[in-house]
Amino acid sequence: MLERRLKKGDTVKVIAGKEKGKTGKIMKIISKKNRLTVEKINLIKKHQKPDAKGKGGILEKEGSLHISNVMFLCGKCSSAVKIGYRALEDGKKVRICKKCNELLDE
Repeated sequence: MLERRLKKGDTVKVIAGKEKGKTGKIMKIISKKNRLTVEKINLIKKHQKPDAKGKGGILEKEGSLHISNVMFLCGKCSSAVKIGYRALEDGKKVRICKKCNELLDE
């Protein structure tokens, strides 16, 4: 299992596949499969049968993407960047932008 650099709520840019160039926030991370879902990216149609809870129909929901197909989007540089780590004086480990050395964790 890979060390998880991306977290739920981070803004990412898709760098490969049919959705290349689009950006969105991470909704869910599936760490065992190294996949994640990004809001309004990789929409798929699911045909739902009616059941006791509600009616059926064609639902649109987000499909998962592989972690390697997205990059973190830095708010300061506004570009897709790699994530590094730095230890603060109090010993806390925080994520940093490799391009502008800005702290990503508050």
